[in-house]
Order: sequence, then C-alpha cells, then structure tokens
Amino acid sequence: LEFTLRVKSVLINPREFLLEMNTFWPKFFIFVLSQLGKTHGILATFSGCRDRSHRSLSPFILSFLLIPHSWDLLKSCTRPALPILRQLIHSSDEEVLTDACWALSYLSDGTNDKIQAVIDSGVCPRLVELLLHPSPSVLIPALRTVGNIVTGDDIQTQYIISYNALPCLLKLLSESHKKSIKKEACWTISNITAGNRGQIQAVIEANLIGPLVQLLQNAEFDVKKEAAWAISNATSGGTHDQIKYLVSQQCIKPLCDLLVCPDPRIVTVCLEGLENILKVGDAEKNLGHTGDVNLYAQMIDDAEGLEKIENLQSHDNNEIYEKAVKILETYWLEEDDEQAPPEEQGFQFGGSEVSLPSGGFSFN
Repeated sequence: LEFTLRVKSVLINPREFLLEMNTFWPKFFIFVLSQLGKTHGILATFSGCRDRSHRSLSPFILSFLLIPHSWDLLKSCTRPALPILRQLIHSSDEEVLTDACWALSYLSDGTNDKIQAVIDSGVCPRLVELLLHPSPSVLIPALRTVGNIVTGDDIQTQYIISYNALPCLLKLLSESHKKSIKKEACWTISNITAGNRGQIQAVIEANLIGPLVQLLQNAEFDVKKEAAWAISNATSGGTHDQIKYLVSQQCIKPLCDLLVCPDPRIVTVCLEGLENILKVGDAEKNLGHTGDVNLYAQMIDDAEGLEKIENLQSHDNNEIYEKAVKILETYWLEEDDEQAPPEEQGFQFGGSEVSLPSGGFSFN
C-alpha cells in the first residue's frame, strides 16, 4: 500500500518521482516489476489518467527502472514488462514511444538470452518501422535496440533482416540525418556484416556498401570508425566475389587513408580489411586471372597505402607493428623477390648474411 500511494503521488507531481527514487528505489523497483502485466497494477494506474503528462510517465518509469545496472536485481520480472512495451511502441504519443524504445534498448543490451526475450515479445516489426520515424528522439532508441539485437547470433540477426530493416538503414545512411544517427546506423550494419555470408550478401544487395564507402571517405571521424568496422567485417567473413565487389565500390583508398588515424584499434581494423583484400588479390593472381600481378596490392600502392603500411613498422602499438610487417613480407617482399634479377655467377666475398636495414622494409 505504501508503494502504491507513492506511485500515485507521482501523479500529483511527476518531479517527486526522482526524489522518491533516492530513498525507495530498490524496493520500488521490485514493486513496480512485480505489478507489471496486472490490470490492477501500475500500468492500470497510469492508463486511467486523463493527463497526458501522467500517461507518458509510465514508459519513463519503465525505462528508468530497466537501465543496465538494474537488470541483475530482478531478471525474472523483466519478461512481464515486454508485453506492455509491445503495446506502448504502437502509441501515437512521441514521449511514450521514446521512453518505450529506450526501455527496450536497455532490455536488449547484453547476452543473447536478453536479445531472445525481446525478439520473442514480437516487437521487432514495429522497431523496424520506427527506424523511419520523423523524430530523432524516437528513431535513435529504436535504432539502438535494433543494433543491440543484431549483436546476437546469426539467427537473431536474421530476424531483423527479415523485417526489411536494411532498406531502412539505407535511408539513414543516405539522407541528411545528424552524425549520431549515421554513426548508429553504421554500427548496426557492422554487426550484420559480422554475420554469415548470406547476411553479408543481403547488405550488398540492399546497396549499402556504396553509401558506407562514401561515409568511410568523407564523414566525421566517429562515423568513419563505424563504417570501417562494417567494411572490414565484410572482408573477414565474405566470399572472394563479395570482397571483389567491395573493392569495386572503391573501399581501398578510404581504408588506406585511415591507417594514419590516432585510434590504434581502427588502424588495426583497416589493416585487417586490407589484408583480407590482399589475400583475394593473391588468389586471383595464382589462378592466372591477373597475370603475375596482385592487382589489389597495386591498388593499395596507388592509394599511398604501401607507404603508410611501411610507416606503421615504427608504430608504438606492437600488434600494429607485427601486422604491418606480416603484410609487407607476404605481399610485397615476395613481389620484390620475383622482380629482382637472377643472382650473377662469380665470386662471393664473405660468408655472412646481409642484414636488413634498420627501420623495417621499404619498397619505394
């Protein structure tokens, strides 16, 4: 009764809610979640209110209670929240939609079990629809939830793809949305391209690669980082034909350009993407499709990528240094050896091996 009265007191002054939470939050959390789904519980309290601000407070409380650090308090009581949220995301009230989507984003953030619970609630079709909502306050948490879902396994990712999310993501990349939305969209796509080859193909067929490459080349750095992940992930799991398609969309130069960025993780991601591309170029050469030339190595050189990779041999990050050396040894030292003239017959002075120059390999 005490807590019911306190919930109803919010209806008098919603601001009192935040003050009350300081003292009563843990017990209040348990109380609210225990009432979810009951007709005489908190939802009924808010549903019966005529005041719009009071009705919109219901999903706000849900989203507040379901923030990540709250999850472990009462896992078993979160499932009753999902049917309620499924109803709320069909509301015509923008504030209700916003808070309901944020609540779903908290519920979907984490393990595959959490993601599956959200999928099983049936909210995915509506979440995809909300990716085209005109208000960023709704679009952003809906996009975050969709992005969380595609961090799951391939089957969970496929749920989102099957509801035609990819054309919606294309609109988010192509239209004049703010940086934060394009960043979230690229992050979401990067989680899809981390999936299986069929999912990478779905991204290709949805014409997402071209806009991704444009952002990789021209967007703000925060957006470029997520686009780099999306392209690199596709090179990691893609078929040779899929990787050749990425190259045809001009992905090599922007990947090379990011090799001088200040973020070591992104430098590594770009190196990995370029290495995967070089592997395909090598396979094409070995099949006799490109003569005796690795065309992709040549394209990287033309994009000033070779010079950048050489410079990474002096990078402070050991992983970057080792990967740069490996790439140079595998794809350029071999080529240099093939182009070298045969060793002349004659006298050999000394028996010691010639030491490599300090500073690493240079092929200029």
